Amino acid sequence: MMKNTKHCLWLLALLPALLNAEVYQWTDQQGRRHYADHGNENAKVVSIDPGVTYYRVEKVFDGDTILLSDGQKVRFLGINTPEVAGRNKSAEAGGDRAKAWLKQKLEHRKVFLQGDVEKQDKYQRTLAYVFSEDKEHINLELVKRGLATVNIYPPNFRYLDTLLAAQRSAEQARLGIWGEEAYAPLAAELLDENNYQGWKRLTGRIRGVKKTAKHSYLQFSDTVSVSVEPISARLFPPLETYVGKDVEVRGWVKRSKQRFAVQARHPADIELR
Repeated sequence: MMKNTKHCLWLLALLPALLNAEVYQWTDQQGRRHYADHGNENAKVVSIDPGVTYYRVEKVFDGDTILLSDGQKVRFLGINTPEVAGRNKSAEAGGDRAKAWLKQKLEHRKVFLQGDVEKQDKYQRTLAYVFSEDKEHINLELVKRGLATVNIYPPNFRYLDTLLAAQRSAEQARLGIWGEEAYAPLAAELLDENNYQGWKRLTGRIRGVKKTAKHSYLQFSDTVSVSVEPISARLFPPLETYVGKDVEVRGWVKRSKQRFAVQARHPADIELR
């Protein structure tokens, strides 16, 4: 026992200097173990996990926002769940279900966080992928169950492919959101001032491309379009390739007088039909 303890202490002593290097272990002829940042022909590389910081979840606000024991308010990266009722906002279909699942899963339990390129949003919330104490990826689990949709904010792409694959499976199985009438595809020509609010799945044929100083637009019609900001345009193929194609675009619609535009931040927001 004492010998093992000494080995651990020696390895821990090396750790600060070796976090960015490989650590080698070998045993000499007397049976003594050695650790260093280089090794002989009999040495093997030791995997070192420097550990993570765990936080206690104090409160679940909704399906994608939590409060941690250190005061951090965390917004889950890469996903969006429907709204729950609150000040100046109404509940959306599936919002209470997502919150209830997350509360049962995490409230008063420990989690650890993984970040991406952007660390905070405009509300000073920490942006993170959240993992349970047993290393279950909670953002991913919400998508798998149809409790959340993938919400892409460039340049935060760390788990994008994994999240999109989970969403495809949930959609095919019509789980959660994907079986809700409130989120059924809506033909673009039927969009109006009475039904444009909230997350939408708009369908139709792209008739043309319009470009301005601030945005580019894929036009369903003169009044309904898909908006692509310059910062996102580099991720897309030439927008002209969408012309004449039947698509489904997913996102939030903005209204300006009698014109409506749904924002696409990534090509995955637009599906060919």
